[in-house]
Amino acid sequence: MPTLNKLGPRVCGRRPGTDPLLRLRAVLTVFFALDGFIFAGWVVRIPAIKTQTGASASALGLALLGVSAGGVITMMLTGRLCRRYGSLPLTVLCAILLSLSVALPPLTRSAPQLGAVLLVFGAAYGGLNVAMNSAAVDLVAALRRPVMPSFHAAFSLGGMLGSGLGGLVAGHLSPTRHLLALTATGLLITALARPALLRHTPPAPVRPPEPRAPRPTEPARPARATRATVLVFGVIALCTAYGEGALADWGALHLEQDLHAQPGLAAAGYACFTLAMTIGRLCGTTLLERLGRTPLLVGGGLTAAAGMLLGSLAPATWAALLGFGITGLGLANIFPVAVDRAGALTGPGGVAAASTLGYSGMVLGPPAMGFMADWFSLPSALTSVAVLAAVAAAIGWTTRRADPA
Repeated sequence: MPTLNKLGPRVCGRRPGTDPLLRLRAVLTVFFALDGFIFAGWVVRIPAIKTQTGASASALGLALLGVSAGGVITMMLTGRLCRRYGSLPLTVLCAILLSLSVALPPLTRSAPQLGAVLLVFGAAYGGLNVAMNSAAVDLVAALRRPVMPSFHAAFSLGGMLGSGLGGLVAGHLSPTRHLLALTATGLLITALARPALLRHTPPAPVRPPEPRAPRPTEPARPARATRATVLVFGVIALCTAYGEGALADWGALHLEQDLHAQPGLAAAGYACFTLAMTIGRLCGTTLLERLGRTPLLVGGGLTAAAGMLLGSLAPATWAALLGFGITGLGLANIFPVAVDRAGALTGPGGVAAASTLGYSGMVLGPPAMGFMADWFSLPSALTSVAVLAAVAAAIGWTTRRADPA
């Protein structure tokens, strides 16, 4: 695999040419944080937008599917555009579109109008995720260090900042002014970061590995086997993203409804989950270097499964909060590792495929939880997060031979 770092001996313990890559890593991290910041700022204003549009719960649910539909539609298209025009220019373009489109929801006055503008917002959000993850995959290969979790940690930190500030200003600013401020912030950050992002020569894009001649006793591995491996990593991403979506929408309700926690304490459930996930991702590179990919996938999935069983079935609020935190630690690095490996196998197309499957899990999680809660109970429904985390661990174990890289 050609990368910028195959340049000869190290100098003072550092490979020549890594300084520009480190600067590129820093500015790319800014775009991950911006993505999380803008998306979280929109999410905290959903209740106010619901009131403004007069939408019922079911109508709002259908309108919110616009985000998902727009993302899924553009993710595969963005993968192809990245191969043609490059991931870095697409990252800048999609960041601009995301910043502009977040100001549109407060301008709507009905659920159909909201669904239409959220289709645009979702398209920009999905495009940015594929573009910046494709750039990150190339950078990880060039640095020869598993730093992908650090980018997703920045996304989580941006989300925490966006939701925290959104909660603070919700009582003082209208949704229109708040989201317009997000637009101005996003455009300003993009304008400041754009020159630093585009002036660097991008790392050599990840190419599918050259097929080697099989040993006499070893069958050849066809291209479709590589594509199947990419889909396997996409399924792993789906299983873990399902848990993120389910906890985001149903965790607080479980604490308040089933464990009779006060609203403020119930809201802390998702905060515990996201904080633990951020901490886990900040440690992700070190864990990957010391443990390797397969132990991290398997151990993370089993940890999340145990944590979610505690979080969903514990009779006390403090124990459920502890379970949510353990779940966040377990899930933290599974999605980044899955997307990174899919991209390493087939380039931007692999990133797009894995991201699309993962995003589908985040979309399917909340409505699936609602149906299961009606049929059984909410605690029972939450155990499905543990089941899928265990499935991700099992699938991760099978990839040790299918993808030994």
